[in-house]
Amino acid sequence: MPETNFQRITVLGATGSIGMSTLDVIARHPDRFQAFALTAQVQVERMFELCVRFAPRYAVMVNLAAASELREKLRAHGGVTEVLAGADALSMVATHDEVDAVMAAIVGAAGLVPTLAAARAGKRILLANKEALVLSGALFMEAVAASGAQLLPIDSEHNAVFQALPGSYVRNPDERGIRRILLTASGGPFRERSLESLEGVTPDQACAHPNWVMGRKISVDSATMMNKGLEVIEAHWLFGVPAERIDVVVHPQSVIHSMVEYADGSVLAQLGNPDMRTPIAHALAYPERIDAGVKSLDLFEIARLSFERPDFQRFPCLALAYQALREGGAAAAVLNAANEEAVAAFLEGRLGFRRIADVISASLERAVGLPVDSIESIIDTDARARDIARSEILVRQTRQ
Repeated sequence: MPETNFQRITVLGATGSIGMSTLDVIARHPDRFQAFALTAQVQVERMFELCVRFAPRYAVMVNLAAASELREKLRAHGGVTEVLAGADALSMVATHDEVDAVMAAIVGAAGLVPTLAAARAGKRILLANKEALVLSGALFMEAVAASGAQLLPIDSEHNAVFQALPGSYVRNPDERGIRRILLTASGGPFRERSLESLEGVTPDQACAHPNWVMGRKISVDSATMMNKGLEVIEAHWLFGVPAERIDVVVHPQSVIHSMVEYADGSVLAQLGNPDMRTPIAHALAYPERIDAGVKSLDLFEIARLSFERPDFQRFPCLALAYQALREGGAAAAVLNAANEEAVAAFLEGRLGFRRIADVISASLERAVGLPVDSIESIIDTDARARDIARSEILVRQTRQ
């Protein structure tokens, strides 16, 4: 057996689905990995259980009251974990000298600052936070290049592309012989429903994904296919491939996670059961392979794999993501902010499902020329785009 290096891992977003899957893999390999720091927003009970089980050096609760509550619970239990509070503590545990790798799994724009800090600190980054690249693609990739950080994608689609690419990482797709990247998409729960029936979609219906178990926000993004649109933008930055060479393929079985087509006509694909522990284990142990606790793929049970072109009328959010990528500048940041606000309004019952795309489109039209050349300007642009999106949501609330 080859000699391995013991890794100390910070998990940003430990109580979410990606964070929990990461800790499951870590628990299977205590001789290789240790949870150094775990972070969460407000989920005290789940974080308490994780701290008792994994005994990390630090636990960060962004919410101050939650941090105080967790601190008291751990003190009463006799826990060894030091509890930190506030957003600044996220960057501290992401850049700590003893940290070898950072799982960036905080959903939304909130994960941008600590993930960028980890990149600037030269850490191995296991990137599950799409927004780090959607909001600040150029800035983030410059930080990775300058520090020598190692960037390993966790999204099943981007991890699949990474596995299908040549070993040498060359940014120019022509030098690698890449014709195009094919990102697969399940099509979500509404792939076959009539457009008229989508007017009355409820949050619970939108969150009932046919293949994956995910949080509510990302489940809605899958139902609108905005999730895939954000992945198109992310793939552009990760692999240096322009929008016209990134295609989305609807693949309802979610067995082929993505493909790379080469100039000679070869198409390389990565297959596996829909379980996020596979890309997580791949990135944690890279370039080695370890057991992820995922059952073997039974091709005889699957029997059939099917593929469809995406319907941009059914999924206008996907078209808006391509539009934002081609426009460049702040368009992707505005797209993301408007989507987050619109999805939150939908989940709270304040906005209809089909109005999500309307809010995003209107926000893109209004938020033109905003800057994204520094972390400060990105945060400001994100805030201004949210204000615009909220005003668009209010207009549509009065019309419902």
